Amino acid sequence: MADAGAGKAGTSGQAVQTDGHSHDIRILVIGALGVVFGDIGTSPIYAFREALVAASSGGEVASREDILGVLSLIIWALTIIVTIKYVMFVLRAHNRGEGGTLSLMALARRSLPKRSGIILALGMVGASLFYGDAVITPAISVLSAVEGMKVVTPAFEPYVVPLTLVILAALFSVQRFGSGGVAIVFGPVTLVWFLAIGYSGIMHIADDPEILLAVNPIYIVEFLTNQPEVSFVTIGAIFLAVTGAEALYADLGHFGRRPIVLAWLCIVFPCLLLNYVGQGAFVLAHGGVVGHPFFEMNEGWMLVPMVVLATAATVIASQAVITGAYSLTRQAVQLNMLPRLVIQHTSETTLGQIYMPRVNMLLALVVMLLVVGFGESSRLAAAYGISVTGNMLVTTLLLSVVMLRIWRWRVVAVVVATLIFGLIDVGFFASNIVKVFEGGWASLAVAFFIVTIMWTWVRGSRYLFDKTRKNEIPLNFLAENLSKKKPTLVPGTAVFLTSDPDSAPTALMHSLKHYKVLHEQNVILSVVTAQQPIVPDSERVKMEQVNELFMRVKLKFGYMEQPNIPKALAICRKQGWKFDIMTTSFFLSRRSLKASPNSGMPVWQDRLFIGLARTAADATEYFQIPTGRVVEVGTQVSI
Repeated sequence: MADAGAGKAGTSGQAVQTDGHSHDIRILVIGALGVVFGDIGTSPIYAFREALVAASSGGEVASREDILGVLSLIIWALTIIVTIKYVMFVLRAHNRGEGGTLSLMALARRSLPKRSGIILALGMVGASLFYGDAVITPAISVLSAVEGMKVVTPAFEPYVVPLTLVILAALFSVQRFGSGGVAIVFGPVTLVWFLAIGYSGIMHIADDPEILLAVNPIYIVEFLTNQPEVSFVTIGAIFLAVTGAEALYADLGHFGRRPIVLAWLCIVFPCLLLNYVGQGAFVLAHGGVVGHPFFEMNEGWMLVPMVVLATAATVIASQAVITGAYSLTRQAVQLNMLPRLVIQHTSETTLGQIYMPRVNMLLALVVMLLVVGFGESSRLAAAYGISVTGNMLVTTLLLSVVMLRIWRWRVVAVVVATLIFGLIDVGFFASNIVKVFEGGWASLAVAFFIVTIMWTWVRGSRYLFDKTRKNEIPLNFLAENLSKKKPTLVPGTAVFLTSDPDSAPTALMHSLKHYKVLHEQNVILSVVTAQQPIVPDSERVKMEQVNELFMRVKLKFGYMEQPNIPKALAICRKQGWKFDIMTTSFFLSRRSLKASPNSGMPVWQDRLFIGLARTAADATEYFQIPTGRVVEVGTQVSI
C-alpha cells in the first residue's frame, strides 16, 4: 500500500493485525519478512545478472573489474538508499503511525496549507508511479522464478510463459477469499527464503575470496571512470537490487518501525549481501561467464528446491504488491482523488484485509499482457526502474517539507539532506529513463493513465461543487424561513447527505418542492476525510443545532478507514441526539451529469469525468447505510 503508493508493498492487508504494535516483537519481525521484504528479497534472482549484462554491453562474459564494480555498486546502493535513507530518516516521518506516499502527502499538506495544491500534485504523481510498479512486480518476479526451470532443463523453455500465466491467474483469482489464511505462512516461508539465499551465497564466497574486496567503494569510482559509456546504463540495472525499498515505509502502520528495522538489519540485509557476494564469487570462478548465477550456483540437489522456493517467494512478493494496490486505492478514494469503488472486507478482525474487484481485474489484465508482450524477465527489467525511482524522488521531496515544517530542522540541514538523497534519486531516475523505448514506456503509460484519472476526478469534482453551490440556497436562510412558516411536519428523522453543509441539499429542496412536507427533525450530514489515517471516536462527530427543525452534523473519518455512517451516528447519543436507525430516513441525491462546453474543462475531460462518476460505487453501499432506510432523489447537472 498506503501507497499508495507508495512503495512496493503498499500498506498491505496481510499484516499480522492492524493493532500489530502490541504483538510479540518476534512475530512482527517474521510477519514483516513476508509483507515488507518480499519484493526486495526476490531481487537477487535477476538484479546481479542484469547489471552484469549491462556492464558487459550485452555480452556473455564480464571482466573482473566489471564484476567487482557492479557488486560494489549493489552493496553501497543497499546501504545508502535502504539503510540510511529509509531506515534512518523516512521511517521516522509517520502520519500517526502510518506510512506511504499518500500518508506523507497528507502530513506535508497539513503542515504547508499554502502549497497544498503542489503537494497534492506530488502525491498524485507518487501514487500513479506506484501503480506502474505494481503491475510490473508480479510479472517480472514470477516470470524470473519460473525461468529457473530452464536451468534444470532447457526443454522447459516453451512452457515458461504459459506456466507464469497460470500462476498469476491463480494468484489473482484467490484474492476475493482474502489473504488472511495464506498470510500465516508468508512470514515463515520468506524467512526460509532469506536463510536459503544467504546459505547459498556463503557457500560460494570461497570460490574466489577476492570478491570481498568489493566492499571498498574505490571499485565504484574505477568502474564509472573506466567505462563511462556503459556505466550509466549499468546504474539503471543496479537499481533492481533496491526495488522494494519503499515497502519499508508503506507498511509502517502494520508493523511499526522497530520490527521493520530489526528484520532489515538482522535478517534481510545480511542475507542479501551474502547472496550477492556469493554470486559475484561464482561468476569470477567461472571465468566471468554471466549465465544465470542465482540458480546455477545452487548445484545438485539444491537446484529444484531453490526454484520452487523462489516461485513461492515471488508469489508472496506479488501478493504484497496487489494488496498494497488495494490499500493505496482506498486511501485515494477517501482523499477524493478517485471515485468511490466497491470495497469488500475479507476479515472480521483485521481492518487492512480488503478486496477491490475492479482494481484486481485491471491489475490482472495488465500484468498478464506484460508477461505475454515481453516474454522474458530480462526484457521486463528495462521497464522496472522508472516507476520506483520516480516514487523515491517524490518521497524525498515530500520528506523535505516534513523535515522543515514538522521536525523543525534548520534550513541548511534540510537542504543538505534533500540534495544528497535527491541527487541519488535523480541519478537512478535518469539512468532508467533512457530505457523508455526498451520497455520503460509500459510503467510510464500506466502511471500516466492513473494520474490523468486522478487529475480529472479532482478537477471535475471541484467544478461540480462550485457549479452546484451557485444554484443552492444557504441552509441558514432556508431554516429561518421554514421556522416562521412551517410546512406539514411528519414524524421521524430525515438525514440529508451533502458535501456542502452550508447550503440546502438538493434532495431536501426536491422533497419540499414535490411532497410539501418536512420531517420533525432534519439532519444535514456531511462526511469529511481527515488528513490522518484513523480518527478516534472522541473526534468523530461534530453537531450543531441550527434551529428546532434543523441540525448540522459533520462526520470525520481517517483516510485509512471505511466510512460507516450508522455506526458513527450512534456516537451522537452521547451528545444528546437519540439516534434510532429504524425511525430515520436517509436522503441521497443521485446526479445525472451531462457534458457542457462551458465547464472550464476540455470536452474529453468532461466525458472522462462523467464516465468515472457513472462507475462510482453506490453511496448506500459505500457508507454502509441499510438499503431499506434510503431514499434517492435524481437530478440533472451540466458540467
